[in-house]
Amino acid sequence: MTEKVMVFAPIPLLTVTVEEQQDGTPDIHVHSGGQGVWQARVLVALGVDTVLCGTFGGESGPVARQLIENEGITVHPVVRQGRNGTYVHDRRGGSRSTVAETPGDPLTRHDLDDLYSVALAEGLKADTSILSGPADPSLVSPETYRRLTNDLRANGGKIVVDLCGDLLRACLQGGVDLLKISHEEVIADGRADDDDPEQLVAAMRALRDEGADTVLVSRADNPALALIGDEILQVPLPRMEVVEPRGAGDSMTAGITAALARGTDPKEAVRFAAAAGALNVTRHGLGTVHEEAVRELARRIELEPYRPGTS
Repeated sequence: MTEKVMVFAPIPLLTVTVEEQQDGTPDIHVHSGGQGVWQARVLVALGVDTVLCGTFGGESGPVARQLIENEGITVHPVVRQGRNGTYVHDRRGGSRSTVAETPGDPLTRHDLDDLYSVALAEGLKADTSILSGPADPSLVSPETYRRLTNDLRANGGKIVVDLCGDLLRACLQGGVDLLKISHEEVIADGRADDDDPEQLVAAMRALRDEGADTVLVSRADNPALALIGDEILQVPLPRMEVVEPRGAGDSMTAGITAALARGTDPKEAVRFAAAAGALNVTRHGLGTVHEEAVRELARRIELEPYRPGTS
């Protein structure tokens, strides 16, 4: 039986990126985007049956929905009046310049009720659910995340979250099977003063006490840290030439979710996540990986027990 993952992506984005072709003319790319969409894209690339639950409205929403469906992602939409987020980025100068950007409109009470019902139904059918955040966390009530996490877990669902701030705190109240978070988010949440590994480890143990069974902290170019049971592991990241650094964290989240949905041992799942994140940076598109390359690279990753004083 094919494993199934539900991705909770409350307000997907419509993205427009301008690049330059070899002859100097503009090359314009139009895609769907946002954290949940990028995670869903990786899951599909890894052969996972993926359903995305989100809201779609305004002029950008229907376009974003069609683009998501075109990628082989099943969409269970909530149609609303409010607008989805959109951004226009210009990369012709070699770096990413924002031309225009809007996160979209807040979800109303009726939007949230409809979205919750759709996500709960699909989450109960799935092996695992990922709860992702909107471009602006203030657009979605934390209470929706708390209820969804609690109700799915209470009925046998497995929950993966890649969140911080109020949305993370809400999910922890319901309990999560796995939390993926970056070291920058740990610091921004006031859980660590800086990127000192000892502070990050202390924060990881505190997050477990608050409701996260397993914690994976990405650290940019440094080895990630994983708390599995009572064991802290360092996860060396394969060295790759970077084409696009954005999206590596979302690929890690999708990679570990795909592995866990298949019943993979947590340590093996962490290796798979590291490989997915490393390979994402070798491609121009956000949330794009090649399954066989991920599997081969994961075999070359050796987890190491964390020892105080190491980087």
